[in-house]
Amino acid sequence: MIAFILRRLAITPVIVLTVYTITFCLAWLIPGDPLQQPEGRRPPEEIVEAMRQQYHLDNPLTFYVEYLGKASGVAWALGDADRPFDLGPSLRHRDWSVNEILATGLPVSMTLGLTAMLFALTIGLTAGVIGGLRPNGPFDLASQLFALIGISVPSFVVGAGLLILFSAQLRWFPIGGWGGVRYVVLPAFALSLPYAAYIARLVRYGMLEQMNADYARTARAKGLSRGHVALKHVLKNAFLPVLSYLGPATATAMTGSFVVEKIFAVPGVGQHFVDGVTGKDITLVMGVVLVYSTMLVLFNLAVDVLYRFVDPRIELS
Repeated sequence: MIAFILRRLAITPVIVLTVYTITFCLAWLIPGDPLQQPEGRRPPEEIVEAMRQQYHLDNPLTFYVEYLGKASGVAWALGDADRPFDLGPSLRHRDWSVNEILATGLPVSMTLGLTAMLFALTIGLTAGVIGGLRPNGPFDLASQLFALIGISVPSFVVGAGLLILFSAQLRWFPIGGWGGVRYVVLPAFALSLPYAAYIARLVRYGMLEQMNADYARTARAKGLSRGHVALKHVLKNAFLPVLSYLGPATATAMTGSFVVEKIFAVPGVGQHFVDGVTGKDITLVMGVVLVYSTMLVLFNLAVDVLYRFVDPRIELS
C-alpha cells in the first residue's frame, strides 16, 4: 500500500500541471482587461501599462512560468520568492492577495461542503437501504421520486424555495449570510440534495444486486433475518460504488457551490471564483483551480486507500 500511495503522489504534480495549463489557456482567452475597472476612478494609462508589465499580463509565457514557480513553491526554494505557495495578488481586489481570499473563503466553503455531504450520506443511505430492502413498495417509490427530483431540479430553484418557505414565511432560519449553525442548515441542505439523490440510487441498486448474491441467500438460509443480512453483510459491498463517488463529490462540495453560495450570500470561494471569471482576474482563477484540482486528486487517492480497508480483497495497483 505504501508503494501505491507513493506512486499516486508522484503523478499528482503531473495531473495538477495539466489542469493548470488547460485552465491558463482558457483564462487567458477570456475577453476583458482586469486592470480596467468599469466603476470608480480609473488610473492613468501609464500606470495601467506599468501594472500590466509588473504582472506580466503582456507576456503569457512569462506569466505562465513565473506564476507556476511561485504557486508551486519552486521560486521560494530557489530564493526568488518571499513565501512558498504564493498565488499572487488579486487583480480585481487590489488590497487582497489570492492566498488571503482563499484563507477567508475556503474554510467557509469546506464547512458548507462537509455539512452537505453529511446530510447527503444520511439521507441517501437511509433511502437507498430501505428502498433496496422493500423494492417497489411505497417507500421505495417515494425514494425513487426523491432521487429524480434531487437530480433534476436545479439548485437555484431548491435554494429559492427553501428561503421562501423556511426563512421568509416560517422565519426558522436566517435569510442569508454566515454565522452560527442556523446559517448552515439551509444552504447545506440545498447543496446536499443532488448528492443524496445519487447516493440513494447507488445504494438501492447495490442492495438489490447484493441481496440476490449467493452469500446473502446462504445467510438467509441459515435463519438470519433480512434486515440483519442487509446491514451486517450486504451494505458493506453495496457501499463500494458510493465510496467511489464520494471522492470527487466531496471535493466538489467542499470547494463550494457557486449557485448555492450566491443565493444564500455565503462568503465562500464560489462567489470569488465567479467574480474572478467575470472580471478576468486570472491570478484568482488560477489560484482557485490549483487548490481545487489538488484537493480533487488527494480525495480520490484517499478513496482508493479506503477501498482496501472496506474490502480487503481489493488489490491496489
